Amino acid sequence: MTTTSLQQILGTELPLIQAPMAGIQGSAMAIAVSNAGGLGSLPAAMLSTDALRSEIAAIRAGTDKPYNVNFFCHTPPEPSAEREATWRSALAPYYAEYGIDAASIPAGPGRNPFSAEVAALLAEFKPPVVSFHFGLPSEALLAQVHGWGAKVLASATTVDEALWLEAHGADAVIAQGLEAGGHRGHFLSHDLTKQLGTFALLPQLVKAVKLPVIAAGGIADADGVAAAMSLGAAGVQIGTAYMLTPEATTSAVHRAALKSEAARHTALTNLFTGRPARGIVNRVMRDLGPIGKAAPEFPLATSAIAPLRAKAEAKGSGDFSPLWSGQNATGCREIPSAELTRALALGFR
Repeated sequence: MTTTSLQQILGTELPLIQAPMAGIQGSAMAIAVSNAGGLGSLPAAMLSTDALRSEIAAIRAGTDKPYNVNFFCHTPPEPSAEREATWRSALAPYYAEYGIDAASIPAGPGRNPFSAEVAALLAEFKPPVVSFHFGLPSEALLAQVHGWGAKVLASATTVDEALWLEAHGADAVIAQGLEAGGHRGHFLSHDLTKQLGTFALLPQLVKAVKLPVIAAGGIADADGVAAAMSLGAAGVQIGTAYMLTPEATTSAVHRAALKSEAARHTALTNLFTGRPARGIVNRVMRDLGPIGKAAPEFPLATSAIAPLRAKAEAKGSGDFSPLWSGQNATGCREIPSAELTRALALGFR
């Protein structure tokens, strides 16, 4: 591993990154974490350009510390009417239960990849750190990001992915262990058997690449931070632990699930977006199996299940909600994000 510290690369006091969590948080959490010495992150994959502009402006107004903006780099699939019909047929009994007319549900992507339009918007703000999930953008787009001096982070779930990121322009690699909540950052292979737990993946990446390696997945408290650092991590990225903070926009049903015994059982599922992501097991995952063959490719599964989520949540149920969570929710605390950041930072001493 390189001797350049992660703090030098990020410009932060602490080598701690708050994981970008789409649908769970916005600028408020990013501001709080950055002001506490960590690297606050803004998830942008589900934001329109207007919303992205507004959120970055809020961050700029709320802190003079470094911050991170995160994007997806997936290749949008070609929509398939046959695959969509198969998926809606699998959901038909639930539509009937909730009185939903399937014909009234519009199809749509739900999440967009990094683009030239977004790069042009970012160039106005020049965020100091930009991170990517599912690989990296094109060479030309990445050159634009590096052109204003931004540091680039990206997730790897295997040694091969870390080596690829190093060869293609990343400044640091996030070792996303299998324990991590939300979407897998895999991009070279969709074979889930190739993915390792954080503390198995981390030392292999540290040995394989010269870039700083950031540990992510299952780290919930200062002891976990210390353990990751002892295995050679240059820093840590933590998400699930922040999901009960007041700055989080976590829904009421999601908060209840995180605080319940249900949080002990998570699984990788493609039912909510079409791509494997870790969440708390709920009714639809039990009924259809967490990995469903009927679900369209990412992110096309989202639109058909969204009305079921809305109807169920209106009744206080998370039966059809993506209850994203890592395998270790024990660190979730209902305290301000800044206070949680300082508590986690004790693991660096």
